[in-house]
Amino acid sequence: MCAVALEQRTDLDVRVAELEARLEPGLRPLAAVAFNYRWSWLEGGPEVFEAIDPHRWRRSGDNPVRFLSDLTRERQRRAERDPSVLERVEWLAAAVTQTLAPVPRADEQLIVFLCSEFGVHASLPTYSGGLGVLAGDILKEASDMGLPFVGIGLFYRRGYFCQRLDLSGWQVEYWLDYDPEELPMALVLDRDGSPLRLAIRVFDRELAFHVWRVGVGRVTLLLLDADLPENDLVQRWTSGWLYDAQPRIRLAQYALLGIGGARLLAELGIDPAVIHLNEGHPALAPLELAARAVSQGADATATLEGLRPRIVFTTHTPVPAGNERYPRDLFLEAYGDLARRLGIDDDAFVSLCSVQPDDPEGPGLSPLAMRIAGRRNGVSRLHGQVARAMWKPMFPEGEAPIEHVTNGVHRPSFLSEPLRRLFSRHLGSAWLERPASPEAWAAVREIPNEELWAARCQARERLVDYAREKAAQDRLLRGEELSYVLATYEALRPDALTLGFARRLARYKRLDLLVHDAERALRILTGPQPVQLVIAGKAHPRDEDGKRLLQRFYALRRATSARDLAVVFLENYDLSVARHLVAGCDVWLNLPRRPLEASGTSGMKACLNGVLQLSVLDGWWAEAYNGRNGWAIAGDDGNGDPALSDARDAEELYGLVEDQVIPLFYDRDEAGVPQGWCELIKEMLATCAPAFSATRMLDEYVNRVYPPRASG
Repeated sequence: MCAVALEQRTDLDVRVAELEARLEPGLRPLAAVAFNYRWSWLEGGPEVFEAIDPHRWRRSGDNPVRFLSDLTRERQRRAERDPSVLERVEWLAAAVTQTLAPVPRADEQLIVFLCSEFGVHASLPTYSGGLGVLAGDILKEASDMGLPFVGIGLFYRRGYFCQRLDLSGWQVEYWLDYDPEELPMALVLDRDGSPLRLAIRVFDRELAFHVWRVGVGRVTLLLLDADLPENDLVQRWTSGWLYDAQPRIRLAQYALLGIGGARLLAELGIDPAVIHLNEGHPALAPLELAARAVSQGADATATLEGLRPRIVFTTHTPVPAGNERYPRDLFLEAYGDLARRLGIDDDAFVSLCSVQPDDPEGPGLSPLAMRIAGRRNGVSRLHGQVARAMWKPMFPEGEAPIEHVTNGVHRPSFLSEPLRRLFSRHLGSAWLERPASPEAWAAVREIPNEELWAARCQARERLVDYAREKAAQDRLLRGEELSYVLATYEALRPDALTLGFARRLARYKRLDLLVHDAERALRILTGPQPVQLVIAGKAHPRDEDGKRLLQRFYALRRATSARDLAVVFLENYDLSVARHLVAGCDVWLNLPRRPLEASGTSGMKACLNGVLQLSVLDGWWAEAYNGRNGWAIAGDDGNGDPALSDARDAEELYGLVEDQVIPLFYDRDEAGVPQGWCELIKEMLATCAPAFSATRMLDEYVNRVYPPRASG
């Protein structure tokens, strides 16, 4: 079933008509635009909504459905009286329609991509971090390429948690309740036009769900939602929020995603050529497809072997928390019905979901995905090596058959306006038409350093403006003294070397390396050449260590000489915050304990914007660094004493910043341009921008991973 047919099985027309009825005639073309996220990565698209009412656009969280629904008639009439606004509205509606036209392709094999989270846009709260943002990038790139692609995930009524810090710097979590009626989504309908209702059996009880469709350009994203009156309160919580800490809720979520996703495919008549399991969470989907065949008389083993060539499994983490294991009895209580429908006994089912027979760690969904997939891959070259060693016990007769497809990022979603204008002036159309081609990017070496530096300065100034306002607002909300609130405006400078650190605050990400030697860190940050540090990130609600790492930064405030220290923490890290950070910093810091960083796509986004990398040689940077395109910390493979490794890596970090980064940034010619710095940026862009694009990544999946072949 194609995306158009899926659209016809929804109440989209009704929702668009209801929104049109609230709008003045000149703004009505935006109603249809609002229900497909293609506007969000169309150059000039977000600015059309912003031009109507900048303040309300920000207040809406850049959500076009909520924004248009809340516009007063007077504000609409004012916009309608502005010919330039109406011209832009007509342009956007036409441009979105044009980019949604199908792309003729000789190969029409349908790809179904299942993932527990999708970071399509900040206004759609179905993601927590890098896994979801990558999934969103894959959907957007698939749309750009015109691939027959369908995503399946869960709709979380409370999304992921929101973050506030208290006056001690301790993270406090809260959750918002998201109303699907205010989001760009449409309800999937049954054949008779009523809302579609499906059900699965988990923990030996029926769990009902309905389905929302989200338009991501040409791609359809289907989100399963258990918040229905026929479910009890605990069952409705199955789609309450991302990564619930309770094992029973997590197992129910994975049943809804995997079993429910497979049942939805059958209901919609979708028979995919490729079933891509992005992490192990949706691994029950192939088992449900096999169980349906068994109910019609097929053999379970033969059916799974027949499915294997169609199944792709991408593993994203070597960290145990990303590959949960469960007690045998709890696992069977959750999924025993599926085992019975497959016609296999409990022991066989548990073995199917375990690394080895009688595995003391218990069964899990990552081992299941690894076992049933025909093709398996890590997400960087180094991660592929780590994954092969990690999963070797499942393949005792030879090397674990795990390849790698290094992640990439969706250029239109993260490239800032100053750099986009610069590239358009000097690279022609090649970088847009062939973003994964090194030849298309070769001309960056010829960009005059004066122009490159001007673009980078403009990007930094935009970040400083944003960070000043957001940091001040964050401080006001937690009740800081007004002098400290206002200090952000004086401390942050638009011309100062700006270091950025933004990611999930897990212990292995080592935020604490920045203050491992607090006195030395203060000397760097208060030296004669200004250096400022912008930080963002969330610790999991149950990660006490991660919260303590963040709190350490507040100790800097207690230093008498550091009252106006140019260090800001931006609360509630999400896609919106990330876009500002990756665009405006000068140096992107990444300090994981090697080899626990599978990929690290935030650095790729920063690289695309001319932000230099100072990173441990882990994940993508291990294959990107050439000695001339940034800075590297060797790190180690975790065989030594972690405390000694941290001390050594912190020493190397401080040395690089003091001896290389700061001097190179402030080594200016008579025109105030750091020639050496700009040459480093150009080398990085030429070597990394094409290699770490979502276009290259999806090309690899389509041409090397997706085509069926003998299972391994």
